[in-house]
Amino acid sequence: MIKMQQTMRWYGPQDGVSLRDIRESGVTGIVTALHQIPVGEVWEVKDIQERQLIIRSEGMEWVVVESLPVHEDIKRRGGDHGQYILNYKKSLRNLAECGIKVVTYNFMPILDWVRTDHAYTNPDGTKALLFDETAFIFFDVYLLKRPGAIDGYTKEQLDEAKAYGDALDELEKEKLFKNVLLGLPGSDESFTPEKILDILNAYKGIDDEALRRNLIHFLSEVAPVAQELGLKLAIHPDDPPFSVLGLPRVVSTEKDIAEILSAVPENANGLCYCTGSLGAQPNNNLVRIIDEHGDRIHFLHLRNVKRENGKRFRESEHLNGDNPMEEIIEKLLLLMNKNKTALPMRPDHGFLHSFEGKEKYPGYSLIGRLKGLAEIRGLELGISYKLKPSKAK
Repeated sequence: MIKMQQTMRWYGPQDGVSLRDIRESGVTGIVTALHQIPVGEVWEVKDIQERQLIIRSEGMEWVVVESLPVHEDIKRRGGDHGQYILNYKKSLRNLAECGIKVVTYNFMPILDWVRTDHAYTNPDGTKALLFDETAFIFFDVYLLKRPGAIDGYTKEQLDEAKAYGDALDELEKEKLFKNVLLGLPGSDESFTPEKILDILNAYKGIDDEALRRNLIHFLSEVAPVAQELGLKLAIHPDDPPFSVLGLPRVVSTEKDIAEILSAVPENANGLCYCTGSLGAQPNNNLVRIIDEHGDRIHFLHLRNVKRENGKRFRESEHLNGDNPMEEIIEKLLLLMNKNKTALPMRPDHGFLHSFEGKEKYPGYSLIGRLKGLAEIRGLELGISYKLKPSKAK
């Protein structure tokens, strides 16, 4: 049977996890990006090839780009968005020239992802990522003091957030502020509330419908180019899959996915099937998404989450959460064997174990991801054996 192409994410030479460490896990594919190139600038062939040589020197191949970022002007369809789309097309052509076939991106305004706690302590002592709505409301209303934020929450939510914040000391409040903004590109900078509010103001008047139109416009420009080049574009779902800071969301639900894929029908316009992001939205049926859009799934992020009390969720063990991983992997195996295509997959996030001590990028500890990879491998092998036709006696 055809199985998933196993990969691991590597952030580049500055990553605290080395390529040698990753190679020893048994994977042969690397997921990475040229993070040193400013968003919107062209990825030149020489820079792509330089990264490929580094990866090949350790016996692996660069198989998925994650991410080729979309400039905020494109998302807002303002400023120099036309030039940035031309630059994006040029980068796609250069990646295709270098033999890379899958390009992941997201269309989330400003923040690439949001968590309120990067070191939630599990009962066994490991650390995990967590999003807590009450903590986030305290950040939004009482730390950031976003104009109009208070109108987006109920009195009960505000009272709970105030009580939560009153129990924090100044260092804990500062940590919460930094945690939320870690998903902001360039988050190594010192962002003041004033600077953040100025950035948010650029999206004033842009609602879900406007952002969706801008995404479809972008895809109508770049998907035909990708189709021509034999590239697959894989949009990553919103993380979390609901509005934060009053920002619009357009890749959060099954309905969102259906609209995006039907509006731009080229097969190159596809999905990064992230079970963690999609699974944080309780109304999403992850198995049905494979049934309905399997041929447009080009990349797999496999992880699990536990949802608690509405919009609180935490990263869980890969095989122990609210997502039915057994059903998901069986569906994916059947899909790949029907299409005779091995989809690239990476274990997405992992617990931080005490032995490792620290991680440079939250969720990307080596040991935690190796554990997730081993669990997925075992589950895939068992399901493959179950699905394998028995030989005639």
